[in-house]
Amino acid sequence: MTRPAIALIGLAAVTLAACVDTARLTVAEGTGPNPRWVTPHPTLIPTVNIAPARGWPSGVTPQAAPGMRVAAFADGLDHPRWLLVLPNGDVLVAETNAPARPDDGQGLRGVVMGLVMRRAGAAAPSANRITLLRDSRGTGVADVRSVLLEGLNAPFGMALVGTDLYVANTDAILRFPYTPGLTQITASGVTVVKLPAGPINHHWTKNLIASADGRKLYVTVGSNSNVAERGMAAEKDRAAIWEIDIASGKHRVYAMGLRNPNGLAWSPGGALWTVVNERDELGSDLVPDYLTSVRDGGFYGWPYSYFGSHLDMRAQPQRPDLVASALIPDYALGPHTASLGLAASAGTTLPERFANGMFIGQHGSWNRRPHSGYRVIFVPFDGSRPTGAAPLDVLTGFLDDAGRAYGRPVGVAIDRQGGLLVADDVGNVVWRVATDTP
Repeated sequence: MTRPAIALIGLAAVTLAACVDTARLTVAEGTGPNPRWVTPHPTLIPTVNIAPARGWPSGVTPQAAPGMRVAAFADGLDHPRWLLVLPNGDVLVAETNAPARPDDGQGLRGVVMGLVMRRAGAAAPSANRITLLRDSRGTGVADVRSVLLEGLNAPFGMALVGTDLYVANTDAILRFPYTPGLTQITASGVTVVKLPAGPINHHWTKNLIASADGRKLYVTVGSNSNVAERGMAAEKDRAAIWEIDIASGKHRVYAMGLRNPNGLAWSPGGALWTVVNERDELGSDLVPDYLTSVRDGGFYGWPYSYFGSHLDMRAQPQRPDLVASALIPDYALGPHTASLGLAASAGTTLPERFANGMFIGQHGSWNRRPHSGYRVIFVPFDGSRPTGAAPLDVLTGFLDDAGRAYGRPVGVAIDRQGGLLVADDVGNVVWRVATDTP
């Protein structure tokens, strides 16, 4: 390592030490329809409190909530992040990581963030494939594994519409022919629409979900920065959910002001819901990530405000016209929990308390003291909306006593038997949670 590099890292360490910030609120106080608020505590560099990636020792697993058990559905994967359960019960898992983003790691902040990602287990090259897992014996463990698609570009979201499988690469949505039971697709993908990417591509994951009639796709496109510090020109059509007409490939921005939307799900009433990662560098207590229904044409604040009219003066010039219309999200999920995975409970065979609501995979903080997230939770609904009650733990135990990460939960999905599948991208496992039977 060169002397300038050592000096730069030393300066980074000093800078990080000067940015220590400890939460004044509990995660519970930043959760629910009416979270508590504190005065922002801006820092040049986010509070850094990494849970170093450890992996799962032999015989150690996460802890399922009472009345349930957890076991590995498949292990030995390569950074599994997202899941799709097909109608025949096969499970697709996107083994993926960030693509090359040469302009998103420059300067001191870029060096520091690179160190953070490596320590957190998020800097490995992307496998760029989708693997098919099959439980042919109905035992709750995959006994068939096959590479369905490879040579992709940081794939994430997947959706099946009829005989077409749609895959959201970081830079485009591709369509592939699919036949039930197929274990490998060799046909080239057809580009349906290109997505914002490029050499910065700050929030690179792109998720998608199909409408009930199979005519539309809804696609998440995260922002290209934390709080528009690169200017709004770099954010064109980002921090948004797109609606795509499958037949024509035409798209429009369906909702905007969503800093980094990830999971998508339909509620029992037919409304579109998402989980959103909110902004950094305002301290350990701000800003809560959230779960919300998504209105056509809705604006959700980013970058000018958060949770309605709470102004973020770092975004200049301000847009009071947009802030006046900013929608308040339905349910806060705690600050810096990195809530990514989302699955409606329809079809679950888990205990009755999980019958109506949303399962959420919380990837976990790296910039809050103490840690937040690192668990799978359930937000109860009354009909098609959250009850307002506190979330229920589903799967915990992802951190050891020293604050190291055995794993980090990401995507969640209900399998054909009604169990809950959880992709763990640090543990390289897909876990399965089921009702504990005597």
